[in-house]
Amino acid sequence: MKEKKTNFKKELISWILCIAVTLGITFFITQFVIVNASIPSGSMESTIMTHDKLIALRTTYWFNDPERGDIIIFKYPENEKEWYIKRVIALPGETVQVKDGKVYINHSKTPLKESYIKEEPVDDFGPYKVPENGYFVMGDNRNNSNDARYWNVHYVKRDEVIGKAYFRYYPSFKKLK
Repeated sequence: MKEKKTNFKKELISWILCIAVTLGITFFITQFVIVNASIPSGSMESTIMTHDKLIALRTTYWFNDPERGDIIIFKYPENEKEWYIKRVIALPGETVQVKDGKVYINHSKTPLKESYIKEEPVDDFGPYKVPENGYFVMGDNRNNSNDARYWNVHYVKRDEVIGKAYFRYYPSFKKLK
């Protein structure tokens, strides 16, 4: 009878340790390695749709900086408790201007090639010089996106960038470009 109690205690301790280790690993991964995000709005349509679920890696920018075209998750500059997802359009030190819905970088005569845009944008913005350590971001659904064009602070600081979005896993798997 005593042996059964000892075995039960060992089994219980084994399960508790297993659960504790699993919770610890899960906490570490979700706080330091990945971001599991659910998309609340249509600002990134047609690339990412409302209610899509996606994974972003926090580790991407540990040793590299965001590049033009990256889809990033970041702390909203006007309320860092909120997280946004947008595409990097202009890099630190660049000048960005939107004329007739087309994006021009550093006074180029040729607009950016943006095959990911949902529909032809219709507005103007800038010119605006992105500060060092800042990124100018816009949604792919330009006519329905609360992005850097409309914020009081027209850029995302480097330390507000949380991670790079890599793939959508719900409702179906899709690599993000």
